[in-house]
Amino acid sequence: MPLPKDIRVIDTLLDLPREDRPPAERFRQLRDADSVGGALKTPAGHLFKETPEARRPQSGDPVGDTLREMDKFNIETAVFNLSGPDGTAIERTAVKDHPKRFRPVLQVDPNQGMEAIRAIARAHHELGIVGVALFPVGCNPPVPIDDKRMYPIYMKCIELDIAVFCTSGVPGPRLPFKAQYTGLVDEVCWFFPELRFVLRHGCEPWTDLAIKLLLKWPNLYYSTSAFAPKYYPKDIVEFANTRGADKIIYAGYYPLGLTLERIFRELEDVPFREHVWPKFLRENARTVLQIP
Repeated sequence: MPLPKDIRVIDTLLDLPREDRPPAERFRQLRDADSVGGALKTPAGHLFKETPEARRPQSGDPVGDTLREMDKFNIETAVFNLSGPDGTAIERTAVKDHPKRFRPVLQVDPNQGMEAIRAIARAHHELGIVGVALFPVGCNPPVPIDDKRMYPIYMKCIELDIAVFCTSGVPGPRLPFKAQYTGLVDEVCWFFPELRFVLRHGCEPWTDLAIKLLLKWPNLYYSTSAFAPKYYPKDIVEFANTRGADKIIYAGYYPLGLTLERIFRELEDVPFREHVWPKFLRENARTVLQIP
């Protein structure tokens, strides 16, 4: 079934402009020469031919530019990563002036203990975050998905009724993958049945395991973030077309690695069945994020 043109899309990973730091500054545990020496402009730069950030409109109105880019592709809502619990001036403006268009999430490091919990509470109160983002191998030291340091984060998300977005699978940055092995989510979903948990960034090479867990746990979901549509795992597409229509959620990767133009051009060739498209592009995200 071709990509419908009338669905108001919810993109669960579309970032506003921000001043990014070099990979070696963001992740001090990087060791390879390209990451440390600056040959890579972004932590996963070796996976993408070019970074579309440079082609983002530069009119001096970053929020308006982002909205106009979203409107070209019928994206009604963008879920973006805050730069910190207080956000930047651009991020605060976006949320204040366009609360239905921009829904923030906050990335936290569980190594910070109660500081991380207080940051979640502040960002929820001040900016209305709809979720928390976790990058297990990006923490220093890494924090496995099922680690005891994660549990207070999960408890706070349940208390605030917000979702968790967690990177799973072999990471793009040249860091060991052990902390985000997909199987680690099994115990978390069992212990926290009220927690809405979204797997980010593909779960490769464990997509078969991810599908088993998605079938097993009602509170577990999978997003397509950081993958060009032509590279969506075939077993994930087949799962969405059969038993997993309510489980697979659209996420792009603009402007970190992909342009919206490329994403929506390639979506035309994804063989989703007719009943899958509205759930994939909108309805499943509404369920996870509790968007009216």
